Amino acid sequence: QVQLVESGGGLVQAGGSLRLSCAASGLPFSNYDMGWFRQAPGKEREFVAGIRRSGSITLYADSVKGRFTISRDNAKKTVYLQMNSLRFEDTAVYYCVAKESRTTSYYDSRSYNYWGQGTQITVSS
Repeated sequence: QVQLVESGGGLVQAGGSLRLSCAASGLPFSNYDMGWFRQAPGKEREFVAGIRRSGSITLYADSVKGRFTISRDNAKKTVYLQMNSLRFEDTAVYYCVAKESRTTSYYDSRSYNYWGQGTQITVSS
């Protein structure tokens, strides 16, 4: 049974930082590209960041580029999202995702085989 379990969410003031973690189990972690999506109330789910299975390539949405950093530790089967300079508009539920295919788009939510349960990030202005 595959599980992606996010942690590290919470309430933070604008300008602050948070670090999300996603622990994977039940899948060969190093054979999966990983990523983060988010969904704010009343909005569609959107891509935040992605990282290749080797960790050699990272991708970011324009809205978070320069503020967020995705990383992974294949030995620990964990992917991280370091979020700095948080803004009110970063408020959302953040989801950890995993895709097996090397060729499908990181940006398309349909590419992903597995999703975590989500963790709430609330940024107060």
